[in-house]
Amino acid sequence: MQAALLVSIASFGFLEPKVDLWTIAYLSVAIAFFSASFDIAADAYRRELLPEAEFGLGNSFYVNAYRISSLVPGSLALILADRMPWSSVFVITALFMLPGIAMTLLVSEPQRSAQAPRTLLEAVVLPFREFFRRSGWQNALLILAFIFFYKLGDSMATALATPFYLDLGFTKTQIGVVAKNAGLWASIVGGMLGGLWMVKIGINRGLWLFGVVQMVSILGFAWLARLGQPDIVVLGVVIALEALGVGLGTVAFVAFIARATDPRYTATQFALLTSLSAVPRTVVNASTGWIVAETGWFNFFLLCTLLALPGMALLLRVAPWHDSVREGARP
Repeated sequence: MQAALLVSIASFGFLEPKVDLWTIAYLSVAIAFFSASFDIAADAYRRELLPEAEFGLGNSFYVNAYRISSLVPGSLALILADRMPWSSVFVITALFMLPGIAMTLLVSEPQRSAQAPRTLLEAVVLPFREFFRRSGWQNALLILAFIFFYKLGDSMATALATPFYLDLGFTKTQIGVVAKNAGLWASIVGGMLGGLWMVKIGINRGLWLFGVVQMVSILGFAWLARLGQPDIVVLGVVIALEALGVGLGTVAFVAFIARATDPRYTATQFALLTSLSAVPRTVVNASTGWIVAETGWFNFFLLCTLLALPGMALLLRVAPWHDSVREGARP
């Protein structure tokens, strides 16, 4: 999957949107498939490697590594795009897959606590059956609904972040240097603090506390939209606060998903849960441009804040504040 991503990402640079629009669309679908397949394997590897007591802290390292890697497409690529053609930018970005490929060849399989599926039936059908039987249909559907809604507001708010900054008058270099870096380091701090705090407070309370921070931080975008003009200092503060909330919320959210899987079926169940969490980014976020056109940026970010409320409400059922039983076992 990593090798396929390297080739596919580099291919973007040799296509012209005005001429090759459908080719770009097909290539985007292929990249989404390769990326999702790799993510599922990486998630399953992490789930099998970490004991449950280390989900919070271990996933914080994962989230922070992911954030640091986002410097390449989110910051370096934008800075390079001001200085060289996009064909070169995409090739350079694709070459950053090479360290990941080398690491994949070096790491070994984790020690399994349970026997791996031996047939296609066991690998695909039994994981779904086990998840719904273990949780019960009602509770399982509540968990799935929570996974869909918990990061819906934040996902929508950041879906058009770069067009929003450009619309306010920021240059691509300013976005690459100020916005992306301010968000990166704040999210790293949030991820590390989230992992350390969850060792003491547990996953449930982490979801509550970090979810509130994540929801409130979206209002910073509304503040920036209300200003209506480029201000580097305000931009850095808003992005840093939002990234801090996202860093905290993501660590607890990923730990919750890991806890909801059975060690025997990590890949399939992670695919079920993480793909559902990705639906807002792929389906719901497709409507964000139309919503912004109809409401304006300020009202759009207020709507994103309100859309974070259903996920918080579902915590009452899937991760109650005082439920200490679920902190040591899967829901």
